[in-house]
Amino acid sequence: MARTRPEGRLAVVAAFALAACSPTFDDPGVSGPAEVRQASEWPHYGGDAGGQRYAELAAITPANVDQLEVAWTYHTGDVSRGSEEIPSTTAFQNTPILVDGRLFLCTPFNRVIALDPVTGAELWAHDPEIDLSGHYANQLICRGVTAWRDPQRAAGDECAVRIFTATNDAYLIALDAETGRPCSDFADAGRIDLNPAAGEQRWKGEYQVTSPPVVAEGLVITGSAVGDNQRWNAPSGLIRGFDARTGALRWSWDLSPPGFEATPENTSAEGHALGTPNAWAPFSVDAERGLVFVPTGNPMLDYYRGGNPEMSHYGSSVVALHAATGEVVWHYQTVHQDVWDFDLPAQPTLTTLRLEGDGHEIPALVQPTKMGFLFVLNRETGEPIFPVEERPVPQGGAPGEKLSPTQPFPTRPPPLSRSELTPDDAWGVLFFDKRWCRKRIESFDYEGIYTPPSLRGTIALPGNAGGSNWGGIAVDPVRQIAVVNTMDLPWLIRLVPRDEFQRTERDRDIVELSSQDGTPYGLWREPLLSPLLLPCSKPPWGSLAAVDLARGELLWQRPFGTVADLMPLFSPHWELGTPNLGGPLITSTGLIFIGAAMDNYLRAFDLETGEELWRGRLPAGGQATPMTYQAEDAQYVVIAAGGHARVGSTLGDALVAFRLTPPAF
Repeated sequence: MARTRPEGRLAVVAAFALAACSPTFDDPGVSGPAEVRQASEWPHYGGDAGGQRYAELAAITPANVDQLEVAWTYHTGDVSRGSEEIPSTTAFQNTPILVDGRLFLCTPFNRVIALDPVTGAELWAHDPEIDLSGHYANQLICRGVTAWRDPQRAAGDECAVRIFTATNDAYLIALDAETGRPCSDFADAGRIDLNPAAGEQRWKGEYQVTSPPVVAEGLVITGSAVGDNQRWNAPSGLIRGFDARTGALRWSWDLSPPGFEATPENTSAEGHALGTPNAWAPFSVDAERGLVFVPTGNPMLDYYRGGNPEMSHYGSSVVALHAATGEVVWHYQTVHQDVWDFDLPAQPTLTTLRLEGDGHEIPALVQPTKMGFLFVLNRETGEPIFPVEERPVPQGGAPGEKLSPTQPFPTRPPPLSRSELTPDDAWGVLFFDKRWCRKRIESFDYEGIYTPPSLRGTIALPGNAGGSNWGGIAVDPVRQIAVVNTMDLPWLIRLVPRDEFQRTERDRDIVELSSQDGTPYGLWREPLLSPLLLPCSKPPWGSLAAVDLARGELLWQRPFGTVADLMPLFSPHWELGTPNLGGPLITSTGLIFIGAAMDNYLRAFDLETGEELWRGRLPAGGQATPMTYQAEDAQYVVIAAGGHARVGSTLGDALVAFRLTPPAF
């Protein structure tokens, strides 16, 4: 049921207030029969288990993409702007999967739904009835579900194909793909309670699961999202592997460093280390090698670590685990002693590279980061494929902090986000706006990327939202091109001494205050915005880029997104480039499909040139990653259009499918 209340605005967007109304599309009509369609598959959240987001389908081409029209729209009804009954807001970040002729998706309220891929008619829906009264640290979000075909069961058997989903209130659930009913032989009537022991959550929603689990070696494996910046001893960021058939726990890993010395103060009642990194973004699987690749967050707390740098050992890292045992095979750290909230936000993308001048194939992993760097690693060893240099970075920061003197910088590909900002770079629509921004920049410390948080105040560019974020990247394995959407929105960070923090109040709605209990400092944070709520840095504030992975070179980069839906006085054709959340999709015909920007469109770009070829209107913000499939001789492109309450885009509850108009066939 939809809820109404004025939308909250988290920073990455407060930049663009004044959300405008959008046209809506019709419902698909009454539910149809539980028919199995003949269709291609999109069996994993990222298309394949390695998250390439690439489709070999060829019906939609650069020549006919401008003929795409809406085929159907399905409305979930699950949207919240925040209310007394449902305090948390929603973000519809879902990417459906397509298995055995059915689309499967999950809503922000964690309802799992099966749809007919041709008509959009609902085939079944399962409501886990999550606790909507919680104050969920990361909003109400469900990015996707996971399918597993049981090799010991025949087609038609109960739970021969299982749909696994993990919920905001931290349950892992197994459903029969045919009927939507819970698998009775999985754990406790089809569900496992993932929550920490009683009393270890400070509030309901401090611990949740927002990304889909993965299945490898007969195990269903899941991470967690833990509320940031509240206390050093937050719940453990456990990663666990359960038997996919019975639900029995096979292994768990709490991301504590080697040699961790447990005490009653730093461990939970279950013996897990507290305040560890967690892994909230989607995982990837290399089934041939039996490996799961985990992108990790930073340990508590994001902006001050003080006397506990050891807990950073596995933080902000790509970690390769043996899927069968949870044993660490290798890990590669992208930020040392991370005090910038530069945790890894996106699925590691697995592909095979053939470097220029070198004939052999390399099993590669491409990891996007909030810094706008791409780390290209050998996924068997974790070694960089292109050189990475340890370079000196700014020091100082808050008293008591321990910083790394260097940070890793990839030499190739080049950075895709900006990291330079001076008072002369101040930007504004009007003279007074620009002057205000200049003074604001002058009053904060900034020595480039990795300027440490301080008591005076620090500019962070890129900021904690990226660079890249959870939408990840797409890779064309034939052309060896990666497509990356990034943002350039500067933030202001200040560490506030504890006694002063108790007296600190928000002077603007966009200010975030976090207690950081157990440290000498609280956190004050806001985006660097003008009085008109536009970024103080020059546009573009969001870009789309193509990278040649064989050479490690940038092919093109262009502004991406308009502010027309957020500030109607601006032209919908003025590509200032906006902050963006969501990811791209590539097809074999050389098309990029992406929503993500802060306007209500799904766009298609030419992979070779970056030229925009088409845009389709959405009923709400497309802060999600699209997918595609072929069914009954037509190719469809599907995206969740539900917006993102905290970033201020238009909220909704729609799943929209586009296909070519009949004359195109």
